Amino acid sequence: MQSGFSPLGHLSFLVGFLSGWRRILWNLFLITVGSAIFAVGLNAVLIPQGFVSGGVVGISLILYYIFPAYNPGLIYFMVNIPLIVLGWFTISRTFMLYTTVGMSVFSLVSGIVAPRFPTIEDPILAAIFAAIICGVGAGIILRSRGSAGGFDILAVALSKKWGLRVGGTLTFLNALVLFAGAYFFHLEIILYSFLYTYAMGRVIDAVMTGFNQRKSILIVSDHAEEIGRQILMRFDRGCTYLKGTGGYSGMDKKIIFSIITLTELPKMKELIFDLDPSAFLVVNDTLEVLGKRHGSLRVY
Repeated sequence: MQSGFSPLGHLSFLVGFLSGWRRILWNLFLITVGSAIFAVGLNAVLIPQGFVSGGVVGISLILYYIFPAYNPGLIYFMVNIPLIVLGWFTISRTFMLYTTVGMSVFSLVSGIVAPRFPTIEDPILAAIFAAIICGVGAGIILRSRGSAGGFDILAVALSKKWGLRVGGTLTFLNALVLFAGAYFFHLEIILYSFLYTYAMGRVIDAVMTGFNQRKSILIVSDHAEEIGRQILMRFDRGCTYLKGTGGYSGMDKKIIFSIITLTELPKMKELIFDLDPSAFLVVNDTLEVLGKRHGSLRVY
């Protein structure tokens, strides 16, 4: 009997191997770029303005302001060690290996890079600018299978267990640290830091789910089947027929449910009301859409 892999088996193994390495390299790229961007925001805006931030970054900044002789990157790395151990047992080892890379990159960049941005006199503008830079960096990191450490670990663990939004969770956890920072710093600094923290949470959610945001539509029409066919043909979008009953007429009706993009909405309205001027259309915002042709669930 002949043993060993067939040529087809060798090819499948090679494709799987290359695909696995491509995913690993892509995740490492996202983590590295996101960590570097976040570190730039930290050194270029947060520290020069004396802002506190929140989470483990905030704890590290508080310790750095109290003990300025120590490197902020080193402080951040040391504070993260207990969270890394916790995450190793509560999330997944793959996630924590990626996170260790992100944490190391962030600590290294924040310790050696000091970008020189023009001084921003208005602290409100500085808080918003810092939120954009750091939020983009954190959002890029969280689109990978890892993080840069800190309360990202707790936020991901809560998202995995209860489906809580990562950005909102981070905002809450960061606020706890800011309340503690009010003991050490002037109230105005804390209020500006609150603004930064809130805005960063919104930016993180936009980066993480912005590419998957869609519009959901409900169409009530006596020409539901024709409208459904045109949605399939013209837009290449799927649609589902729901059963409904008219409250006034008592007649059975088909209700079309579909998911489209924002740019498709004007053409969709034109299509619907050309086919049935008496149609009833409801358009809803969606936080995130996962599934065929709409994105995939992140697995940690």
